[in-house]
This record gives sequence, structure tokens and C-alpha cells, in this order.
Amino acid sequence: MNLVDLILTVCLTAHPSQCRVEHLHFESHGSLMQCMLRAPTEIAKWSQEHPTLKIKRWKCAFPSPARDI
Repeated sequence: MNLVDLILTVCLTAHPSQCRVEHLHFESHGSLMQCMLRAPTEIAKWSQEHPTLKIKRWKCAFPSPARDI
């Protein structure tokens, strides 16, 4: 199975300068364009589960082979 990495930069709502990176992985279906099309739905789900965090930016990438998933 090929995976794609949705990389979110998220910040605390109460402290916008405190940010971190979160990685969401899902099946790629062959291209980063598919990730870009699916990302808004995945981001909305993630945001509902993490109401104290605000997503500042996001991007899609293929996971690094050195990174454990």
C-alpha cells in the first residue's frame, strides 16, 4: 500500500506562537493531487477532534523512507 503524508502546521488557539507539526497518513491512490483533493475533508475531521488547535498551513508529500509510519 502506498501512503501519502498530509503535513499540518498547527498552533494553540490560546497561544498562536506555540506551533508544532502533525502528520496524517492515508492511502495515496497514486498521486499528491489526490491528497490535495482529500485534504480539506481530512483537515475538517482532524480540526473537530482537536478544538484547541488551529491549522496554520498544510501540504501533501510522500513519506520519507527513513520515517516510521
